[in-house]
Amino acid sequence: MRNIVIEELKQVPMDEQKIEIVERKGLGHPDYICDSIMNQISVNLSKYYVKKFGTILHHNIDKALLAAGEVENKFGGGKIKKPMLLIIGDRATYFANNEEIPVEEIAISTAKDWFKCNLRLVDPEEHVKYQVELKQVSSALGSIFNKKKEILGANDTSATVGYSPLSKTEKTVLELEKYLNSKEFKKEFPESGEDIKVMGVRNDNSLDLTIAMAFVDRFIDSEETYFKRKEEIRENIIEHLNSRYNFKELKVNINTLDERGKGESGLFLTVGGTCADGADSGQVGRGNRVNGVIPLKRPTSSEAAAGKNPISHVGKIYNILSYKLADEIYKKVTGLKEVYVWLVSKIGLPIDQPAMIATQVILKDKNYLKDVYKEIEETINNQLENINKFCMDLATGKYSIC
Repeated sequence: MRNIVIEELKQVPMDEQKIEIVERKGLGHPDYICDSIMNQISVNLSKYYVKKFGTILHHNIDKALLAAGEVENKFGGGKIKKPMLLIIGDRATYFANNEEIPVEEIAISTAKDWFKCNLRLVDPEEHVKYQVELKQVSSALGSIFNKKKEILGANDTSATVGYSPLSKTEKTVLELEKYLNSKEFKKEFPESGEDIKVMGVRNDNSLDLTIAMAFVDRFIDSEETYFKRKEEIRENIIEHLNSRYNFKELKVNINTLDERGKGESGLFLTVGGTCADGADSGQVGRGNRVNGVIPLKRPTSSEAAAGKNPISHVGKIYNILSYKLADEIYKKVTGLKEVYVWLVSKIGLPIDQPAMIATQVILKDKNYLKDVYKEIEETINNQLENINKFCMDLATGKYSIC
């Protein structure tokens, strides 16, 4: 019998609240880079473990620092003076069945492939250095994996929370960054780098967007060209959003620190399309929540899902599962405006038996909790009874974590 608590939440749904603040860090943002690469290392390492040993061995690839390099920006094309440094850290299983596992090789090749596939202008061989600080797993946590059980015990005591649905502002901010990093957009505006951050502030039905967009200096021949192209991008964004969303008022500002008359030093210019090539560093856990946004008025987990192992680390499993549960409940159960799901783990307990599953629902008018209680409970139990499949989906990278 699972400890399931379901209650009505007496709260105004997010879309109906006066103020909302939502942020998204995009594909080339240093924090996004760390989250995405570390998680892909976990996926590739999990696949290797399964192929060689028939199971996923203990690992947590959830500590990383992308230390900024040094560049000389110049209209028409600058140069890399010092490469970025990606430090990959925490724990992994290096030996099993008397066989050595090429953990460092997998980690570095995964990182290089990620840069090659996602950042057009970053050469993973020349523009990035790699330092692997993955140590052998501890005996205490490694022992969880040695227990011959179909469902492992949680390797931590923690809590996560997810919600559904996304608000209109959250959808706008999320969709906009993906549009700005689409092939379609880059073809029209090649000077737009992948490092894009969108901050949305809604006041009633008016949305104010502040966008930080790294421009690539090789495509900009002068300060005049920079400001001309920036305005063309701003107009494109407004047209794109107005065709999809009905905000009463829409304001868009790009690179608000820019200052005319200072040449290259007064503009947001990069060599490789990310500020990590010469300005800002990144870390795991400082980027988006697992649903793709940073929702400042929502409850969110302090856990970073990226890189944690997918079969016992509740920091990943419950983080993503809480959103999946909330989404399944919202879609399957009629009469709900919003759903919040809290999952609390206790170290050692089977992961399909959280210490508590607390569900809060905002009901539509003329609906009652007693009418939806059983269906919500059934949805939760059905998802937890299939947790092994969910974990394997995590292991193969089916779910986005940033």
